[in-house]
Amino acid sequence: MDFLQIIVLALIQGITEFLPVSSSGHLILPAQLLGWSDQGLAFDVAVHIGTLAAVIGYFRNDILKIAIDWLGSLVGRGSTFNSRLGWYLIFATIPAVAFGFALKAIGLDEAMRTIGVIAGTTLIFGALLGWADLKGKRIQPLEKLTFRQAMIIGFAQAIALIPGTSRSGITMTAGLMLGLTREAAARFSFLLSIPVILGAGSLLTLDLVKDAAPVDWSVLLSGAVVAAVSAWVCIHYFLAFINRIGLMPFVIYRFCLGVVLLWVMLG
Repeated sequence: MDFLQIIVLALIQGITEFLPVSSSGHLILPAQLLGWSDQGLAFDVAVHIGTLAAVIGYFRNDILKIAIDWLGSLVGRGSTFNSRLGWYLIFATIPAVAFGFALKAIGLDEAMRTIGVIAGTTLIFGALLGWADLKGKRIQPLEKLTFRQAMIIGFAQAIALIPGTSRSGITMTAGLMLGLTREAAARFSFLLSIPVILGAGSLLTLDLVKDAAPVDWSVLLSGAVVAAVSAWVCIHYFLAFINRIGLMPFVIYRFCLGVVLLWVMLG
């Protein structure tokens, strides 16, 4: 991998991991349009670590409060919003884990990574995101989130294992449909990404341990740093401007991306 490839792929991973625009849809384009070879398993692990570091770093205060209150609930200190949020995040992650293992067991996890599938899901779930942003009541703060709502968002996250869906996009879509404010839907989506990215990164790391291929540590470090910085900036500005700009710019962008993917597939 040359320096340009490292920067571009790490930026794509860092930015699209948290924007509702489909990371898989973007990661497939450089290889198709520029003829780049696959970046390799080690690089995938590095950029996942980078995005995980970014989201944990950004929400470090929230995570600490959730962890303290969740542990307190285990020893009988009572229930608080943060302790309930901790339980919600744990249980809402289970559908994605179960669905992920099921897809891997039947061999569909890689079979669905085609331009046709990604183009279709980019367009379909982009339209659904736009509908949710326009029709959602957007009145409920995160503090009023219920277990039922958290699980619905968790099942929506499981759908994101289909390439092109966008994990952040489908979870925010579900949150908006349930009446959450844009900021509440986005914050829960980002917090819910932590166990999923951690799990995906752990599985990739296990695969990497089994892989005997040599590792270029300078490439991995560069990718991780670029992914972390871009992801942190993305989270910060997305939360700062989401109530002002809404989600329609991302919907329009998804339609454009879907059309480009169809053009690449048919070209």
